[in-house]
Amino acid sequence: MRPLLPVLAATSAAALLAGCSLAPKYERPASPTATAYPVLGDDGASASAADLGWRDFLGDARLRELVALALENNRDLRVAALNVERVRALYDIQRTALIPSLDATASGTRQRTPADLASGGAATTSSNYSVGLAVTAYEVDFFGRVASLRDQVLAQYLATDEARRSAHISLVASVASQYFNLLAAEEQRELARQTLAAVDASLGIVRSRRAFGTASELDLASAEAQVQTARANLASAEQQRAQAANALDLLVGRALPDDLPAPGPLSRDALLADLPAGLPSDLLARRPDILAAEFTLQAANANIGVARAAFFPSVTLTAFGGTSSASLDGLFKSGSGAWSFTPQITVPIFAAGRNRATLKVAEIENRIEIANYEKTIQTAFREVADSLATRATIEDQLAAQTARVAAQQRRLELSDLRYQNGVDGYLAVLLAQQDLYASQQALIQTRLARLANLITLYKALGGGWSA
Repeated sequence: MRPLLPVLAATSAAALLAGCSLAPKYERPASPTATAYPVLGDDGASASAADLGWRDFLGDARLRELVALALENNRDLRVAALNVERVRALYDIQRTALIPSLDATASGTRQRTPADLASGGAATTSSNYSVGLAVTAYEVDFFGRVASLRDQVLAQYLATDEARRSAHISLVASVASQYFNLLAAEEQRELARQTLAAVDASLGIVRSRRAFGTASELDLASAEAQVQTARANLASAEQQRAQAANALDLLVGRALPDDLPAPGPLSRDALLADLPAGLPSDLLARRPDILAAEFTLQAANANIGVARAAFFPSVTLTAFGGTSSASLDGLFKSGSGAWSFTPQITVPIFAAGRNRATLKVAEIENRIEIANYEKTIQTAFREVADSLATRATIEDQLAAQTARVAAQQRRLELSDLRYQNGVDGYLAVLLAQQDLYASQQALIQTRLARLANLITLYKALGGGWSA
């Protein structure tokens, strides 16, 4: 359609002339952390935990199945993925603003003019019909406002995608942590049952000795109180185990299937793989929360370009090309071609300081995001350093707790033997049983702490994304 050619030519030329950006050149801020971790031990810097897939890190077959189920069914992760799709759609919308939109239009107008307004002194009725293609209010991006908006939304999309990866990693770590919490709760429950059985047996012995007059009323009351304490501990352990199971079900997002592999004890070796710490610089490239913070900073940087462009003229184009006629049957006859081209320029003159204030806000927001980015790096560095510090001593703690349990077990045996022979009273047996129970609980908690520390370190180093 020939009347449309000048419209398309003018619009295309304007689009080609656009593209100057006023956004400042982005430069990544320097890392505000040291170049090495305070406690590194014998770890080398050639490998990174982020390269270790979660299936390789998790040595328990049941746990691997649970993580796979959670990645498929967890609602928080599903929301994070949908947020990525939403921001991607927003980016697609903003990206199309750089390209003129072409619409097919058809309109008709029939109008009556009264006699006192008509030039001929008689009432008239007129008609106007048109069909064609139109470009409406296309902004020519001479100063990069639209491009900066596109870059801003793109950075927001990338930040949201990194947030999804962060949610993925957090979910893997949360399922693993909660799984081991459940195993610890089950071991605590079994320990409470064994302790109740032991003190109940001791109560039977004390009752027999009391019947023969070789045990005091105090011994009997102490043994009965010990049994009630053990029952209360068992009830508390049952509650904690049920709550741990409910928390794991929530993370997985569905009822656990019956055909899962059997769980292993906390004391089993190779529940988790050991981890290389790498260098702090790895965090900048591998931790998704740091990458998300940097993309958010880039979005704020692009927003400065949007604010700066408000100081300059804006040019919009409206164009039409097609046919027009006073009657419907004349629309496509020879000579009915019509076109219009309406450029408009808007020059800011007085806005009561609004544009300057908007620019100042954008610059302050950029400085805020720089601080947030640096704080994210510092937090990540501390998380890794704390986990490494724990890893450096946790094996010694575990060995000490194991030896403590053995010593307390021997103490209970000797105290019970002395009581049976009438050397000591029942109080020594009571105290030995209480201390043994406490040391056994502490051993379970230390084993759990060792596993939890490995999971925290794996997450802190950016691991858990790759399967």
